[in-house]
Amino acid sequence: QVQLVESGGGLVQPGGSLRLSCAASGRTFTFSSYALGWFRQAPGKERDVVAAITRSGGGTYYADSAKGRFTISRDNAKNTVYLHMTSLKPEDTAVYYCAATAGYGLLDKYDYWGQGTQVTVSS
Repeated sequence: QVQLVESGGGLVQPGGSLRLSCAASGRTFTFSSYALGWFRQAPGKERDVVAAITRSGGGTYYADSAKGRFTISRDNAKNTVYLHMTSLKPEDTAVYYCAATAGYGLLDKYDYWGQGTQVTVSS
């Protein structure tokens, strides 16, 4: 069974920063064999991709809303993926999820999902 556990969410003021982490585990789960993504879902809205990263970490994708402000990275030795968010805005408020895909495209169907971590941007 694969587990993805997010952490690092919380309340932050507009303009602030947060770093989300997602630790993966599973007896038969080879972390480096999966591309990873961060998604978010705000109340009343669909879940959308924020950023994604290839198996090696050499390639990334960012939604327009994240470009220039968010950075996705991964540490295959620690089975962890990160999302560093800066210049946060109230519209970034959402539940953030990490996910893993065995597909070769960063926007392919994702196979495993975490439970999510709440990020609230408010003064």
